[in-house]
Amino acid sequence: MNVELLTLSEVIDVSGEEGDFTVRVRKSPRYVDMEKCIACGLCTEKCPKKVNDEYNAGLGKRKAIFIKYGQTVPLKYAIDPESCLYLTRGKCKACEKFCPTGAIRFDDREEIVTLNVGSLILAPGYKPYDPSAYDTFGYGVIPDVVTGIEYERLLSASGPHMGHLVKPSNGREPRKIAWIQCVGSRDLHRSGNSYCSSVCCMYAIKQTLVTAEHMPGGVEQAIFYMDIRSCGKEFERYYEGAKARGIRFVRARPHSIEPGPNNIGVRLSYIDAEGRSVLEDFDLAVLSVGMEASRDAESLAATAGIELDDHRFSVTRSFDPVASSRKGIYVAGSFRSPKAIPRAVTEASAAAADASRALVLAKGSLTREKTYPPERDVTGEEPRIGVFVCSCGINIASVVDVQELAAYARTLPHVVMVENNLFTCSTDTQDLIADKIRHHGLNRIVVAACTPRTHEPLFQDTLREAGLNPYLLEMANIRNQNSWVHQRDPVNATLKAKDQVRMAVARVALNMPLNRLKVGVVRRALVVGGGITGMTAALGLADQGHETVLLEQGERLGGNAWKLNETWRGRAVRPLLEDLIRKVETHPGITVLKGAGLKSAQGSVGNFTSEIQVNGTTRTVQYGAAVIATGAHEWTPDIYGYGESLRIMTSLEFEVALQEREREVRAAESVVFIQCVGSREPQRPYCSRVCCTHSIQNALTLKAMNPDMQVTILTRDVRTYGEREELYLKARREGVIFARFGLESKPQVSIEAGRVFVTVVDSILERPIKLPADYLVLASAIVPNDNQAIVELFKCGQNEDGFLNEAHPKLRPVDMSVDGLFVAGLCNYPKPVDEAIAQAKAAASRANVLLSREAMSLDAVKSFVTEKCDGCALCVDVCPYRAIRLMEVSSNGSKHKRIEVQTSLCKGCGLCEATCPKGGVDVLGFTLEQLRAQVDAVLEA
Repeated sequence: MNVELLTLSEVIDVSGEEGDFTVRVRKSPRYVDMEKCIACGLCTEKCPKKVNDEYNAGLGKRKAIFIKYGQTVPLKYAIDPESCLYLTRGKCKACEKFCPTGAIRFDDREEIVTLNVGSLILAPGYKPYDPSAYDTFGYGVIPDVVTGIEYERLLSASGPHMGHLVKPSNGREPRKIAWIQCVGSRDLHRSGNSYCSSVCCMYAIKQTLVTAEHMPGGVEQAIFYMDIRSCGKEFERYYEGAKARGIRFVRARPHSIEPGPNNIGVRLSYIDAEGRSVLEDFDLAVLSVGMEASRDAESLAATAGIELDDHRFSVTRSFDPVASSRKGIYVAGSFRSPKAIPRAVTEASAAAADASRALVLAKGSLTREKTYPPERDVTGEEPRIGVFVCSCGINIASVVDVQELAAYARTLPHVVMVENNLFTCSTDTQDLIADKIRHHGLNRIVVAACTPRTHEPLFQDTLREAGLNPYLLEMANIRNQNSWVHQRDPVNATLKAKDQVRMAVARVALNMPLNRLKVGVVRRALVVGGGITGMTAALGLADQGHETVLLEQGERLGGNAWKLNETWRGRAVRPLLEDLIRKVETHPGITVLKGAGLKSAQGSVGNFTSEIQVNGTTRTVQYGAAVIATGAHEWTPDIYGYGESLRIMTSLEFEVALQEREREVRAAESVVFIQCVGSREPQRPYCSRVCCTHSIQNALTLKAMNPDMQVTILTRDVRTYGEREELYLKARREGVIFARFGLESKPQVSIEAGRVFVTVVDSILERPIKLPADYLVLASAIVPNDNQAIVELFKCGQNEDGFLNEAHPKLRPVDMSVDGLFVAGLCNYPKPVDEAIAQAKAAASRANVLLSREAMSLDAVKSFVTEKCDGCALCVDVCPYRAIRLMEVSSNGSKHKRIEVQTSLCKGCGLCEATCPKGGVDVLGFTLEQLRAQVDAVLEA
């Protein structure tokens, strides 16, 4: 309700200043009346003109009147004026003739829209690199050479072959596929893109694993790479998992691709690790193309009056990572730098946080609440169940026989209507469901589709729009729990889907309307952790007008940042840190508690209560939301001679030495860095993300001090992702030596006559080299601080490495699984300063949404006491949220014990119901009767 969507539009002028911008937007004609278009598809069916389909990377065709894909928002057709026969030649009008609502408007004209806004966020995305410049790779000439984007569409259920993987040359399935990394990235000679595109390694690995699932008969796959950059959360495990699945990783750069016999397949030429020239045949070659700035990046920047760097990405600063060079204009996503989805989504929230600061005085003045029709009372009605079976493109339909499933659903008790939809979650299908509910008088709905974790709120909202209580919905997860795990057994997958739908129908027949509990929101925030991340989050919340309590366990704010000299962009950290501390400590809306520890946590989203111990005294704080930013620390090594010589130190210790003993360090003749010290090991199978950049920065500092100093970095993979690659290039130009080692051949450290020596097997010479080291710097792993108390107090999640988990890595990267809690910084995963600050701003933005409400609705799935309760109190002991208490009640002149449920604290987990031996406590929506109906239904088979 509060988002106005302008499609086919571009910004043509920006004037004014922060708080009062005037933006002129050119809105191109759609030639379709959006109010009349019902997305029936008759127009595109009758249109005679076919053109290349950009959405499917030109691998298929679309019509001149089209929608990009089935879930387009808004789901309204548009006419391509460059392809339409009437607009180009003055004849045809087939779409107009067959449109049942008269939505075609050939007289549509360009429109200039003027907007008055307080701030702007620019997120124009990116352009995939066109590899035609790599003439030796044969792209565009050899049919079986495709880009990573094209391959993605070949794999997709909504792609040109509906997810069936075939070779472009002859339409047959490939049995041997090669990926070539860094095409259009890390390359000065052909693309001019010296940066790393950050995403290519991981999307190639993902594609190999998805391919293995698509090809039940087996397929050989190889990834040719320079460095694998699996440095995101859980990425290293994913990489190792791919190797365990038989994916071959070849450290080589193929120099040419030739066509196979009859122009079918390809032949790769490359030099292997032993220096031998190799020719290898493949059925398909995939070029993992990188990201470039969007096509209109320069014109948009000129219009907005902001600066771009040499690669046409927006210029930002490490301590202000989403602010452009013009005050009041913010940037996010790959317009700022190449990045994967989680960081792009995080930056979007961070930009929203910064943009809203200028609007704080006008907060809520233009807000519109969505309204729903009155809820229909279905009490006493016989169940009339509608079942909607989703094909999900071919995600489901390629395994489960959805037509057979729909036919079976029609035979089930109380089912009066069944439909099969291509995409049940699409906008037009939501409208269809609402119409069917009204037309057929449905009072219960079953959606057989994907996971309720992501889609249940969408379908519940559709029920509300049709006048039904949202809890009269049941979902059967026939995708994640069926088609995705039984791809090779479609017969039994279909039988299982029937079981799932039968269970859902049995349960939904017993569903009753539930009412959400409304609670007032305490407009105060708690931030746990006083490092850069925590302080940024506290400042963001306080600037929005929310009273904020900042807890710091130590006696000073700042955390690890005190040990850092510069950001990767070369900005001195200490002045920026001191300025941030000053702003926080003098802000009237922030209460800073040092020497503080969180001792308890009760309540739920919107109304938490905690006891905080501050230097021996206890304080009680009420708050509506919390940001957890407990940080991390550098692992103390027990390898490489650490502790045996003062000249062997960790990266942070060396940073301090550069600050405090510069003259001594400057006199060194040789300094050696060892990477991955404690990271990417069986004990800590993750990349610490910052170490490569950090070591290279310090190496450049040493070279600036003394150009004759020998500086050597021993590494497994160089992981200077994004524009940090520029530092790697500069270091090589300055004479920093990089030598590789493997996990099986780690460097050996010895101390001889007080001197430190490092012996490493050179991968090119294949013999050991002994290096003297006046200083040996160990790039030690980042390990999380002890978060067990936080996990136990709030019942939130952490991964097996001890880092706190987000609710969803792409959709909710700063929300935690417990509503009202948000995570940011190193406690979530290792990251550099600019990413930690962006995450802090994003967490503040998400918390601000919650704290800006006066009241909020909680989930209606809560425990309730039945007449069978005898006060045994077993449920009191097992309740993890302390939502149940034992009470003494009077009845018929006698006193007895009975439990009471505090519904605001209850999360509906069901432990109480499972524990009670007498049925004295149930969970709304999950009563024993409903669960029994599901069990009986599955046993019917």
